[in-house]
Amino acid sequence: MSGQWGKGPARGEDAPGALTTEGAENGGAVPSPRSGGRAEARRAASQGKGGRGGGQDSGAGGRAAARKSAKPKKNVKKIVAWSAAGVLVLIAGAGGAIYFKLNANIKSFDADAIAGDRPPEAKADADGNKPVNVLLIGSDSRGKNNADLGGGEDGGARSDTTILLHVYADHKHAVGISIPRNTMVQLPSCKLPNGKWTKGGNTDLFNAAFSIGGSDDGNPACTQNTVEKLTGIRVDHTMVVDFNGFAAMTKAVNGVDICLPQPIYEGDINPNLKKKGALVLPQGKQTVDGQKALDYVRLRHGIGDGSDIGRMKRQQAFMSSLVSKIKKDGLSPTNLLPLADAATKSLTVDPGLDSADKLLSFGLSLKNIDMHDLKFVTAPWRYRTQDSNIDLIQPDANKLWETLKADQTIDGQNATGQQPDASGSSPAPQQSAPATPAAPAGDAANAAIKVSVYNGTTVNGLAGKGTEQLKAAKFGATTAGQAANTKYKTTTIEYGTGQKANAEKIAALFPGAELSSGSSRGISVIVGQDFASSAGLGTPSGTAGTTPGVQTPPQPLPTSVTNEARSADDDICANTTYGSGG
Repeated sequence: MSGQWGKGPARGEDAPGALTTEGAENGGAVPSPRSGGRAEARRAASQGKGGRGGGQDSGAGGRAAARKSAKPKKNVKKIVAWSAAGVLVLIAGAGGAIYFKLNANIKSFDADAIAGDRPPEAKADADGNKPVNVLLIGSDSRGKNNADLGGGEDGGARSDTTILLHVYADHKHAVGISIPRNTMVQLPSCKLPNGKWTKGGNTDLFNAAFSIGGSDDGNPACTQNTVEKLTGIRVDHTMVVDFNGFAAMTKAVNGVDICLPQPIYEGDINPNLKKKGALVLPQGKQTVDGQKALDYVRLRHGIGDGSDIGRMKRQQAFMSSLVSKIKKDGLSPTNLLPLADAATKSLTVDPGLDSADKLLSFGLSLKNIDMHDLKFVTAPWRYRTQDSNIDLIQPDANKLWETLKADQTIDGQNATGQQPDASGSSPAPQQSAPATPAAPAGDAANAAIKVSVYNGTTVNGLAGKGTEQLKAAKFGATTAGQAANTKYKTTTIEYGTGQKANAEKIAALFPGAELSSGSSRGISVIVGQDFASSAGLGTPSGTAGTTPGVQTPPQPLPTSVTNEARSADDDICANTTYGSGG
C-alpha cells in the first residue's frame, strides 16, 4: 500500500501506507514512535555495526541484555496480545491453586468510564440462556517491560487488534469479528484519566479510542463504548492483554504451531533496515514461542500485499492454533497453572470479570464450544479512495451486527440457547397452550404415529411447545430442532406415502395448518408464526402485532464474509495472507 497518512495513533511505519508520524491528536491520543532512533541504534549495536557505544553496551544484564537477545528489534512492533485474553475462557476452572494465582494478578478498569447510554442487554430464552459478547483487545503498551518486546519507548498505548467475540446462547458456538484498526469511525464521548469526559462526535481511526487519555494502560472503556456505538451490540465483558502476557503465554504452552507461505527475514519485520537481513521465520509449518511468536502475529511486510488485512488473517490463524493446542493438551491444573499465571499478569478486565471466581464461572460456561464451531471473520471492509484507511461496507456490516443480535450463526443457523429444540426435551412452560381441537386422549392409535417437530421461526422454544401439544394428544412426538428455513408464516405438516390420514389427524391440533406431501418417510410438523401468535409468543419485530424482544430474521450475509470465515480447526497453512506481492 502507498500514500500519506495524517496524524493519529495508528499511524507510523507499521500502519498501512504510513510515511510519517508527528504529534498527538484528539482527546490526548499519543503518536506512534518514530522509525529509526534509539531502536535502530540498538539493532546496529547488537549486530556489531556501530550505533551508540560502538556496539558495546555497558549494561551486561537487564534490559540491555534482553534487547540484544531479542532479534529482530525495532522501535514499534505491533503485537496481538488478545490471544491470551481469548484463551482465558478455557482456563478458569481448574481448582483452588489457579483461583488464588488469578485473583492476585487480575486488575480491572473503572466501571464509571463505561457509557451510560448503551445498547440493551440480550434477552434470555425460556431456559435462561443468554448470548455473551466479549471484547478482546491487544495492547501495545509502552509501559513496564513491553518496550523490550517491541513496544517502543514512547508513552501511551494503542489497541493493536480488537476482536468482538460473540458466544451464542447455546454456548456451543462462537464467532470472533476482527475490526480493522484503521477503520474510520465516529468516536463517542469517553472518560479521561483526570475524570473529565471528551466531547465525542469526531471521526478518527478505530484504534484511536484506546489511546484517548495517553495512559500506558490505554482506555479499554473508550474502545468498549466505541464498539457499542458502532455495532449496536451490548458488550458484556472486555479483556485487555499486553505484550508481556502474550509472550509468556506462548512459552507456557511450549509453543504454538504456525505456517508461513514463504520465509520471513529481518527486513520484512523492519523494512527500515533497507536490506534482507537474517532469516527470522522459515517457510512452512513450525512451532514458535516468545519473540518469534510476536514476530509472526505482528508481521505485515513480506507476505501478500503487506496490508493489515493479511496480518489479521494470520492473527486469526494463530488464535485458532493456540486455543486448539490448549484443548488438545488438556485442561488439567498442571497445564493450566503456568498458563493462567502468565496470562493474567498482563490482564486488564471489566468489573464483571475482576476476580477468579467470576472468571471461573465464565470459563465453565464456555467449555463445550467445539473447535469447528469457533469461527473468525473480518467485518466487511473496503479501502477508502481518499486515503489508505478503511471504511466498513454498508449494509453488509449492519447485516453482520444484526446476525449476532439475532443469535444466528454466520451460515444462518439459529444458535439460541433453547436446548429443547436441539435435544428433544420439552421446554419450561411459558404460557398455556392455545385451546385447539385435540384427538381423543385415550386414542391408543395416536401413540403409533411418530412425529418430528421443527421450529420454522426465530421464536425460542416453539418446537418444544408444539411437541407438548402433540404429546398431550398421545402422539409419539419428538422435538427435532430448528428448521432450515425460519420464515414459516403458517404451520406446515409434511407427510410421506400412506401418511395422509395421520397427517390430517395431526392438522386438527394446528388450526389453519397446511398439508404437504413429500417423498420422505413419516410426518414432520414445522410450526410457523401462526402457532407462535396463538401460543401468545408474539411475532417478529417489524410486522403487525409486534412483541418486544422477538427479532426479525436477519438478512443472509454476503459471501465476502462467509467465504472468508476461518474455523479454529482449519488447516493452519490456509487463508493466512491477503492480496498479491511480497
